[in-house]
Amino acid sequence: MHSFFNWYKLKSQTSQCPKRLPLSMIAIAWLGGTLATATLAILGNGVELIMILGSFGASCLLIFAYPASPFAQPRNVIGGHFIATFTGLVFMTLFGIHWWSMAMAVGTAIALMLICRMPHPPAGSNPLIVMLGAVKWDFLVTPTLLGAIVLIMLALVYNNLGKDRQYPTYWW
Repeated sequence: MHSFFNWYKLKSQTSQCPKRLPLSMIAIAWLGGTLATATLAILGNGVELIMILGSFGASCLLIFAYPASPFAQPRNVIGGHFIATFTGLVFMTLFGIHWWSMAMAVGTAIALMLICRMPHPPAGSNPLIVMLGAVKWDFLVTPTLLGAIVLIMLALVYNNLGKDRQYPTYWW
């Protein structure tokens, strides 16, 4: 009898755990994430707007620790956050805040990011952030779009410091 789920897959190992990043790269990622989050917080305080989105912390991990990753490229960061937040707002507006509308919004955001070739894993949480916070439509602009643009602007400067670093690997 063949079962749908193969339990053996859980105990078999197909590859080794990746090596830890060099300490210098960890320090660079730490500083980049710290500076980016501080910049968003300071900008927000200065103009009395919320500039920080919970998923931006995970975006910082990708942008500053793995800047060559397709998930860290400008179109993915900005487009992914925009698509996912917009999707959350549409679902919340049309269907309200329910377990099933949250689930459908996340699934739809994932599908739309993939269709548009702009997947950004941290943005997958944006529909949940939208619905759990019961935010208004201006959340799409601030903090989502403006914050993602600021992150990319910082990454363009920070990730191009030094002769061996280049960001982005592609724009469009």
